[in-house]
Amino acid sequence: MARSKEQGAGSSEINRVSGNAMPLAPCTELQNADLLVILHNWGIHTLGQLAALDKEDLRNRLGAEAVRLWERANGTATRLLKFVQPPESFDESFEFDHEIETAEPLLFILRRFLEQLALRLSSIYLVARELTLTIVFANSCHDESVATATNASAARTFKIPQPTNDVDLLFRILQTHLENFKSEHPIVAVALRAEPSRPASQQFGLFATALRNPHQLYETLARLAALVGNDRVGTPVLEETHRPDAFRMENFEWNAADTAASTTKERGMEGNSPSLRPALRRFRPPANTSVFVSDHHYLQSDKVSGQILNQIGPFLLSGNWWNEKAWARAEWDIQIENGDVVRAHEMDEKWAIDGIYD
Repeated sequence: MARSKEQGAGSSEINRVSGNAMPLAPCTELQNADLLVILHNWGIHTLGQLAALDKEDLRNRLGAEAVRLWERANGTATRLLKFVQPPESFDESFEFDHEIETAEPLLFILRRFLEQLALRLSSIYLVARELTLTIVFANSCHDESVATATNASAARTFKIPQPTNDVDLLFRILQTHLENFKSEHPIVAVALRAEPSRPASQQFGLFATALRNPHQLYETLARLAALVGNDRVGTPVLEETHRPDAFRMENFEWNAADTAASTTKERGMEGNSPSLRPALRRFRPPANTSVFVSDHHYLQSDKVSGQILNQIGPFLLSGNWWNEKAWARAEWDIQIENGDVVRAHEMDEKWAIDGIYD
């Protein structure tokens, strides 16, 4: 009987509903799906019909969740506005009206880019720690397939040794790079991106060995790379191979603190070594030598000479047999009559002395 009265009361309210015919869509914030079922059973199918109901009666019958729906239907609901600040990006780009083939217009635009970026960074108390220069060539506008195959854009990232907003210093870094930059196609667009960071504060100690002017060293390295090539300037890194003296050059890293920590750790590990090992003082390049095999073995070179008293070997080494860089050699540790112990190797039927043990 109570249910019949509720349905009757609902029907009387529905008879007074008029106007908006927008369908009542399910709300994602509902915690009770039966609420919409009850409203549909009452004949409430539009927002106008829901808004015509009495708020307090709706609260008594269906609870606070129904009141929230009623307030939204009447436009009286209040929701807090949460302000979200999008991440700041420091990008500048420019498309030239005509193709350019010289560096002067490019440097003029880059100077303007740096001034604008430095001003924006300084306004929020940040500095530039990295610059990315992107140059787009003319062939990317004519044939997209060819552009993809021939790399129609060139990008270069410059790591700033000491983050700064000094326009003159940043401009010299870009200018040094562009002095030796060559392209087969004209330039049609350029873009510059700055990676921000907070200014670093450094206090030099009494016995500190940190660089007083890292930017001057960076500029010097950039000029050396322009003269001799990028593959000949940097930090030598040992390769994963058994080939003696095999190394590659990597770009110079400015994380001096991490390098010092790793060096200290390695020294600590060596200090805990239970025994000392002999050091090989290498000759670079290896000294050409001749080995005379007779009743008395004899070794002759411009570095070390003498009769061979004892020898250990051969130690056969090889690698890179799977490509054109294949190599193979045989090594010996040789003691000569004056007491020196040397390491010699034979490769391609030629003998050479790698060094002498200290």
